[in-house]
Amino acid sequence: MSLSFWVVTNTIKGVTHLLCSVNTEQICKVPAHGPLILVCNHINFLDVPLVFCHLQPRPVTGFAKVETWNNPWMAALFNLWGGIPIRRGEADCVALRAGLEALKRGKILTITPEGTRSGDGCLLQGHPGVVMLALHSGAPLLPLVYWGNERFHSNLRRLRRTPFHVRVGQLFRLDDHGERVTHTVRQAMTDEMMCQLAALLPPEYHGFYAGKQPTTTYLRFLDSERI
Repeated sequence: MSLSFWVVTNTIKGVTHLLCSVNTEQICKVPAHGPLILVCNHINFLDVPLVFCHLQPRPVTGFAKVETWNNPWMAALFNLWGGIPIRRGEADCVALRAGLEALKRGKILTITPEGTRSGDGCLLQGHPGVVMLALHSGAPLLPLVYWGNERFHSNLRRLRRTPFHVRVGQLFRLDDHGERVTHTVRQAMTDEMMCQLAALLPPEYHGFYAGKQPTTTYLRFLDSERI
């Protein structure tokens, strides 16, 4: 860990603690070692710094839209944190290879299947890009959700700290049962993952997955001590 990484990360962590009341007791459920795909929801700009800083000292990376690098300040931060630029709306093979390489090196790879910010915290339908990464890498997946930061701007106007809640689910791997992984199968796998996120969130945040009966056809749950 470089001095600049330490200074920037801890400064951002300190600032976010001034602005938010962070409940991260469940972060201890994140495995301390080995490759891991962290499957998260995506609300607003606070998600990344709050989660990234509290996962330290684990090596963490994740995808960010390539347009992020158009802002020199954000480019400097995401380069320091080892972010992976990805072109949304297309099969970005360079980004996917970088994600696989990060997993081979034992990193946490954070993925937000929604592909964009929801703004209000209500889940959007997930996109199936995560499926091929999971199947090719064999890495375990862990659902992690947060909520509360959708009220950040209104709380800031009232000079109130924003509660930031975190909840962590159960480890699993994807299992295709030897069948051909078509687009339909990939979407079914993704929806099963997203239902795991929904189960961790209060009902008012279920969004697209509200009222859907969760299935686990393609999920093989793991004991965290045996991964």
